[in-house]
Amino acid sequence: MDFTVPAETVDFIERVQAFIDGHVVPAEEKVTEDDVRSGRLEKEILPPLRDKARDAGIFGPQLPKEYGGQDRGVTALALVAERCGPYLLASPALNAMAPDEATMHLLLKFGNDDQREKWLAPLARGETRSCFAMTEPDAGSDPRRISSRAERVDGGWRLNGRKVFTTGARGAAFCVVMAVSDPDAPPGKGVSMFIVPTDDPGFRIVRDIHTMGFPSMGGHPETAFEDVVVGDDAVLGELGAGFQMAQARLETGRLGHSMRWVGIAQRALDMTAARSLERETFGAPLATRQSIQWWLSDGATSLYAARLMILNACWRIEQGLPAHSQVSMVKTYVSEILNEIVDNALQVFGGWGYTTDFPIEQWYRDARAARIFDGPSEVHRMTIARRILRAVEKDGTASDLCGDILATTRAVSER
Repeated sequence: MDFTVPAETVDFIERVQAFIDGHVVPAEEKVTEDDVRSGRLEKEILPPLRDKARDAGIFGPQLPKEYGGQDRGVTALALVAERCGPYLLASPALNAMAPDEATMHLLLKFGNDDQREKWLAPLARGETRSCFAMTEPDAGSDPRRISSRAERVDGGWRLNGRKVFTTGARGAAFCVVMAVSDPDAPPGKGVSMFIVPTDDPGFRIVRDIHTMGFPSMGGHPETAFEDVVVGDDAVLGELGAGFQMAQARLETGRLGHSMRWVGIAQRALDMTAARSLERETFGAPLATRQSIQWWLSDGATSLYAARLMILNACWRIEQGLPAHSQVSMVKTYVSEILNEIVDNALQVFGGWGYTTDFPIEQWYRDARAARIFDGPSEVHRMTIARRILRAVEKDGTASDLCGDILATTRAVSER
């Protein structure tokens, strides 16, 4: 088992880190939540950062070279995400932020040539933004409950429905929306994806949904699709394959999120250790307290496990092996250790951790959402359990799902 990172990848990651240290950190020191909400971040702050990222040869690490990207593999992208994690502007500066990054993957994998030219190319250049509309007021963790409808009309489709948490919708050029195109199909089989321009008169932002975390570009609005008529060229991928496409979209997205969370958790752990060394209580440094030492030890152990889980999941994807269960395990585990490590950091910093003098309070707010979006922990656990039961029923063991390296080796040789 060779865990050596190729020299070219090491060089790329070092250039990313140098860009973050030299350009992102100074820019972030001046950014406020009002800059995000007012659009100043997108219009004034990000463009020069993106120009510098292009000059450094690190813009669009997830994109093919034909779209101006760096064509990096899944493992390299995970390492990039880790470096970007603790910084608000790093991923947007690289044009590798949610939801646009996942939309790019969707268009690359399932879009046709015309769709890539019309929608992907400007998105890849950083000229436009996208949003993704799946969640509904009564269809969150169970997308099979989607009630939005796509009805056949001459030459296309008429869409009607209501969506919530449409991340990035305000200011986006287009929306990828999931709607039921075949109501008679089995649950989850009749859902399709459609590309809807946001300047369509039937697309409407109903209201902004304000969340407890740091605001993101375009917010998380409630959106409405009212008699939106699109042509057949708006269908993304195959009709009825929307649910499967969403899972493919979320798989790489969950790994990216998880590695960003690792980056945040690592920085929070480092800050906790540094604070415990410099801060004294009752005549002794906090670092001498057993409870603090255990927090540090448990946090480091969790991060060690998290990194290996993520890298193994990336390797499985690159080998063409199924990785659905592993990605679910990663997303569940990392989202939960993130909450624990950041919570311990805030406790060590005490009242100062609760202030905006340090980034911990922001991480604390953002970390809570990690256990909800892209599938709540409870749903992932249910899915993992089902796959374990199927594997044991079929093969007598679920060892491959649980990381048995010999079982995985056999799977590689048999594929």
